[in-house]
Amino acid sequence: MNYSKSILMSISLLLSSWAVADLEPWSDYEVSDEVWSITTVKVHANMSDAYLEGIRDTWVQGQKTAMELGHIESFHIFRSDMEASGDFNMILAVRFANDSMLTPNKERYEAMMDALGADESQAATEQAQRDYPAMRDIVGEYRMREITLK
Repeated sequence: MNYSKSILMSISLLLSSWAVADLEPWSDYEVSDEVWSITTVKVHANMSDAYLEGIRDTWVQGQKTAMELGHIESFHIFRSDMEASGDFNMILAVRFANDSMLTPNKERYEAMMDALGADESQAATEQAQRDYPAMRDIVGEYRMREITLK
């Protein structure tokens, strides 16, 4: 009988500690204003360098232009050292200052199109539609914020 009371007491203490363990936003941690757009990509076997070459001339150029115009804060490409493992082996990440930079905006769109030029934009679209389906599959898209624990 004493043994079962001890077990019940332990379970009760464990459950009560879970209840007080919930963190509160802005009290226990900060949530960034910055928003990350994360795309996970599964690049097909032996296509990684070809895909990188392609996005250098399309996606990267677009991100550089967006940075110059102040539309984004930064962009990154991450590639797994173990390309054959897991659901994805490459990550494309773009950091925006806040949510408002993700909403459709005619002025930003027109500034981007002017900066890229119609011919370059069309060539990039054609290259992506022609080449990328044979090289990769997009397996996930996420919007994420940095959490800083206090």
